[in-house]
Amino acid sequence: MNDRSSLAKGMAEAYMDGAVSVPYALLRTYRALKLNDTEAMLLMHLIAYRQLELNDFPTIEQLQERLGCSPALVGQTLQKLMKMGFVSIDEVFDPSTGIQSERYNLSGLFHEIGALLSAGELPIRGDETAAAADRQASRPAMAPVAGSLFTLFEQEFGRPLTPMEFETMNGWLDQDQYPEELVRFALKESVFAGKLSFRYIDRILLEWSRNRVTNVEEARDHAQKFRAR
Repeated sequence: MNDRSSLAKGMAEAYMDGAVSVPYALLRTYRALKLNDTEAMLLMHLIAYRQLELNDFPTIEQLQERLGCSPALVGQTLQKLMKMGFVSIDEVFDPSTGIQSERYNLSGLFHEIGALLSAGELPIRGDETAAAADRQASRPAMAPVAGSLFTLFEQEFGRPLTPMEFETMNGWLDQDQYPEELVRFALKESVFAGKLSFRYIDRILLEWSRNRVTNVEEARDHAQKFRAR
């Protein structure tokens, strides 16, 4: 009887803790979207934080505690989701308080899910393996995540990178098309100058871009001329 009472009490507390509404379409399609279990679970935690805790921008440490993996893996997973266009970061300004904050935006994920379902690429019920395989075959292969570069930055900064910093690095590599070796050398230059910050590294890369510097050798020559001046 005591065991039953304890079980009933535990179930009651579990129900009172709240429930999260996870779209069934996410559970049905995440394999077809080439997401692994960790990536899908991270998305569900972002949804849970927003719905139950009114937290639109959980930290790497909060997500790491929920997922039970390293901060580096959480950061790399977030970076991959942003690279795939499923997650983005919005900057929000509250005019009443003057506070600027960030929040995760999952509209890209749900847009992709909607496109998948409306195109009839998945059956309504049943085995979805064949559809997922066709989807994967039709999509271009994604470039491997530059994990070693992110790890190098975390080692130099002595802490896990923030989601905004991951997005900045992603922009350097994908949007600005800076070679990875050039980003590494810019990090080295910022350490040498004693100005270790993403803003300073971005200024270095922009300066090199304006001077048509495309590789480490040219960057080294440019840095030497700059110091000589």
